[in-house]
Amino acid sequence: MNYSVISGDIVSSTSLNVEDSKFVEESLKTLLQDLKREFNVYGRIIKGDYLECVVPNPSEGLQVALAIKSFVKAIPIDIKKYTKDDNRLKQFRIHGIRLAIGYGELSRYNPEEGVIDGEAIYFAGREISGETTYNKERIVIKNTLFFASKNEDLNKNIQPLLALLDVLLSKATSRQCEVLYLKLMNNQEEEIAKQLGIGQSAVNQHSTSVGWNAIDEAVNYFKTMISK
Repeated sequence: MNYSVISGDIVSSTSLNVEDSKFVEESLKTLLQDLKREFNVYGRIIKGDYLECVVPNPSEGLQVALAIKSFVKAIPIDIKKYTKDDNRLKQFRIHGIRLAIGYGELSRYNPEEGVIDGEAIYFAGREISGETTYNKERIVIKNTLFFASKNEDLNKNIQPLLALLDVLLSKATSRQCEVLYLKLMNNQEEEIAKQLGIGQSAVNQHSTSVGWNAIDEAVNYFKTMISK
């Protein structure tokens, strides 16, 4: 049985102060509860800024990954209170989190005991471990979304799509990411408007600005490719 396993680490987390780091960690706990409820995802947080998530329905892997990405980018951290020329914190605001989807089997998977082992988590972890920015004073981030499996044709088909989504989301505002997250969590625009306290027309405008139609098509394309 195949799974999508998502590994992710917060961009420039070491540049956040203690208060903001704790706030991010608590926010991630809320996120994992939401993902459990909507997609039956098992997730855990390691050292406060690293995520591991198992998506039982592997075709939902991209939808869950983009939900995580948009959620983190919408976390209300005010970087203006930090040193203005801190490039690392700017990268946090632009990218939020670095994510890799590993697709494959799990030889051992026991959520009750917190056991995850197998090629899927290996693929995801390998992509993230090779993309760290820890202790680099000036960082340049080219990509923050990755896909890996033992099927090279699948990898070649999906990775360019993730590169385009990466660029799209890097330009998204916090409000756009809030709307995107709620849409990826299968909420209708009317429900989103009520949750955010804004008009439905504003929700629609934010959806258009963030590129929802393209994102939705990408999610459906991923589902089709994984289901083959």
